[in-house]
Amino acid sequence: MSSAIDLTNGRPVYVIGGGPGGLAVAAALGARGVRAVVLERSQAVGASWRGHYDRLHLHTTRRLSALPGLPMPRSFGRWVSVKNMVRYLEKYAEFHGLEVVTRVEVTGIERSADGESWVLRATGGRELTGSAVVVATGYSNTPRLPDWPGAEAYAGELLHAGAYRNSRPYQGKDVLVVGAGNTGAEIAVDLVEGGAARVRLAIRTVPHIVRRSTLGWSAQRTGILVRRLPERLVDRAGEIMCRIAVPDLADRGLPRPDTGLYSRVREGAIPVQDVGLLAAVGKGEVEPVAAVESFDDDKVVLADGSRISPDAVIAATGYRRGLEGLVGHLGVLDERGCPVVRGGRTSERAPGLYFTGFTNPISGMLRELAMDAERIAKAVRPQAVK
Repeated sequence: MSSAIDLTNGRPVYVIGGGPGGLAVAAALGARGVRAVVLERSQAVGASWRGHYDRLHLHTTRRLSALPGLPMPRSFGRWVSVKNMVRYLEKYAEFHGLEVVTRVEVTGIERSADGESWVLRATGGRELTGSAVVVATGYSNTPRLPDWPGAEAYAGELLHAGAYRNSRPYQGKDVLVVGAGNTGAEIAVDLVEGGAARVRLAIRTVPHIVRRSTLGWSAQRTGILVRRLPERLVDRAGEIMCRIAVPDLADRGLPRPDTGLYSRVREGAIPVQDVGLLAAVGKGEVEPVAAVESFDDDKVVLADGSRISPDAVIAATGYRRGLEGLVGHLGVLDERGCPVVRGGRTSERAPGLYFTGFTNPISGMLRELAMDAERIAKAVRPQAVK
């Protein structure tokens, strides 16, 4: 149970989602004397992290990835593994005495009849009334598979990257990874190191690739420094750094991008942090190919007209936020299904309804979640003590 004094007149702040964003908000609220109840639809906190592939490590440093009020242990190393991230989230909830209710899925949010609170409809016929609501269901909520023609009848194995755990099932197999973001790049390298017979990487837009760390200076720190600089300036600096630090692999099918690094970030495309892809492409172990256009029985048809027959296709094609059913009727989402306001601000249409974790900033998502938590707690507390 939380040790926070209840300043909400019996109507707690409900936090939907027991990942790092939701836990951070609950801890920040508790530190200000506001009772927060975290509602998590799975059986434990950090559910999405428990489902990540085994190889995953944070691309942000340990020091800049901790949530408010609890540093990550030095024993985790500079690049924290997914297993240690789960351990940290469990410890975080325990350390702060957070009030977490598991196996409760919120299916709808409505303003109360008097306009003073929020009513949440949840599994089991529950109706919960809260003074405010924080939606922290996560950036990677619902796996997204493109609507490829013929995919439903594809004779080979087709799975979303969210279902990939490790390379063992693919030893000796021909595998096509679709999508050259951080997940696709890392899975491709994992397959190579795990003994796949052939690994191809389907690329629609050539990614910007950066070194995770250079002479001890992390790419994340660079992202923090340049985040508020003019887009054109950062694009130019990124182009220069790319030519210095990243080899030209055009002859291997991976040319330099013809778009600006920060311009792509503003469109939602975070640079790929190299964890072995450049070396694997240079050695011919990962073969870049054209984007997937369709499926035809046991064939995958690529944008250049070629047809290949991999044993398995792993689609690292991203996620949807999945907020439409929950809050779509409230007019708080943009055309992409993302919240129109985030952090400590709320929409005029829905005062007291907050969102966190729906961006993927160049400065690091966990760092942004920690900052959002403090902003939201500061915004909520005056309401709670009215």
